Amino acid sequence: MGQTTIVVQGIVKADGTLELAEKLDIPAGRVQVVIQPLPDVSSDTFSQRMETIWAGQKARGHVPRTREEIDADLRELREDALAEIEASELLHDECQRARLEGGQAEQKAD
Repeated sequence: MGQTTIVVQGIVKADGTLELAEKLDIPAGRVQVVIQPLPDVSSDTFSQRMETIWAGQKARGHVPRTREEIDADLRELREDALAEIEASELLHDECQRARLEGGQAEQKAD
């Protein structure tokens, strides 16, 4: 039977016992446990900044946009971008047509 490595996070409690974050789906039996301390994200300045921002927003009564609102905004941005592209293509075509017509008029004048 091949060896399978399972990685799961947990917490070492003050009394030295280990509490796993999730139930393991393996048969009962002997295992080897390797402990690797994880960085403390509470000391992460980015995380602290974000927590401060979120707390401020919550205190001001900020209500984040719903997924539907975000999707609608993205749809509108895409439609606006497509309209701009189409307008620039039309302008390009008009300029090419005018250039061709101008060139034909010069040839007739010669």
